[in-house]
Amino acid sequence: MKAHSSMYIGGEWRPAAGPGTIAVVNPATEQVIAEVPAGTAEDVDAAVRAARAAFPGWATTAPAERAARLTALRDAMAARKDEIAETVTAELGAPLRLSKAVHASVPVAVAGSYAELAASYAFEERIGNSTVLMEPVGVVGAITPWNYPLHQIVAKVAPALAAGCTVVVKPAEDTPLTAQLFAEAVHEAGLPAGVVNVVTGTGAVAGQALAAHEDVDLVSFTGSTAVGRLIGATAGAAIKRVALELGGKSANVILPSADLAKAVKAGVANVMTNSGQTCSAWTRMLVHTDRYDEAVEAAAAAVASYRAGDPHDELCRVGPLVNATQQARVRGYIDKGVAEGARLVTGGAEPPYDTGYFIAPTVFADVTPEMSIAQEEIFGPVLSILRYEDEEDALRIANGTVYGLAGAVWAGDDSEAAAFARRMDTGQVDINGGRFNPLAPFGGYKQSGVGRELGAHGLAEYLQTKSLQF
Repeated sequence: MKAHSSMYIGGEWRPAAGPGTIAVVNPATEQVIAEVPAGTAEDVDAAVRAARAAFPGWATTAPAERAARLTALRDAMAARKDEIAETVTAELGAPLRLSKAVHASVPVAVAGSYAELAASYAFEERIGNSTVLMEPVGVVGAITPWNYPLHQIVAKVAPALAAGCTVVVKPAEDTPLTAQLFAEAVHEAGLPAGVVNVVTGTGAVAGQALAAHEDVDLVSFTGSTAVGRLIGATAGAAIKRVALELGGKSANVILPSADLAKAVKAGVANVMTNSGQTCSAWTRMLVHTDRYDEAVEAAAAAVASYRAGDPHDELCRVGPLVNATQQARVRGYIDKGVAEGARLVTGGAEPPYDTGYFIAPTVFADVTPEMSIAQEEIFGPVLSILRYEDEEDALRIANGTVYGLAGAVWAGDDSEAAAFARRMDTGQVDINGGRFNPLAPFGGYKQSGVGRELGAHGLAEYLQTKSLQF
């Protein structure tokens, strides 16, 4: 795979400060496919200084011009969609058809949405005898995960640019090649030097240096709740703002009046997408006790069609996990589920292939709310099916974790489902299979995070408020 041996800082590819490198491994073959620089605190400092120098000019650029640059960025990514899809498949292991349909396409739509918002957003309003200004926060440190490598970059960079902020991106070390393609698109889009910078490196070194840098005004992080706590503590010590999109253990609540077959099929699809490596995945399926056995049978039948294998195979629906550590983590949770008394319906901890970080699509039944697999984020293709006695019991189970990122409710009509959803402690709920909306705010309650991404609410994260009285 194509890889840059330098960092994108100040509008150019610059040699890294140190000699260290990071090997990029194809998780389907376990082969090294590229190497990228392992950024140091010195590299991060250079990127932050470039962003700080570029900030005054970009902050005062007219919103219409910022919108034009975002449109150019959208077009530059769209022109690279095939290359982006192939790269995501190579370094993440996502099935190629998913990489084309989601990984390479959704970021284009999100960038386009922020181009429109930059041109139309009310950055100034009159309230009584005050003029209220919405001004950019400043320099943003964006620390992004590997599971949706381009989407998570764009979901941070696009609103930051629309707001007038400048950005330093530290992508996940497992998926740096996609970030480098993004940097190429930034350059082609004609963004001023220093407005967007990309530094590859590990979280422990480059990520920590970025979060702690005294000249970073806001840290936007997506990843585990454990790391989010560290980011929050680091930022809090400096009284700087944070936006944290963290873990999830989302409930898929199937009420008795729902179309059970449709709800179960959609629920299985949601959990298996991206090999289960989705923070908002509906990993807990809640079914009324009267229809529980029927739901378990339907889930097992649905999972049978999810073939794990070569991501380039058109029949492949589940690729490998991103690395050996993640594979071992998921296997450990499957073993724990069995040890704690859950019934393994299909799948299991034994990998289906000798090569590649694969996990067989797995379904557990007879899961109780206190079990580890019902409380903790697994981040793999593992579905837990829980039973409930009545609606209040379902609500108690749905709200009974430390997370609150997403969820779903199915019922005979939308109003019944929405009434239940209003009582759920979670940031986003799909009603009867509601479609993804790139303009709707996304983010969590409780330990699932702080702040929101996407749409106008995502833009507001990168703005601060000033009032002028006259």
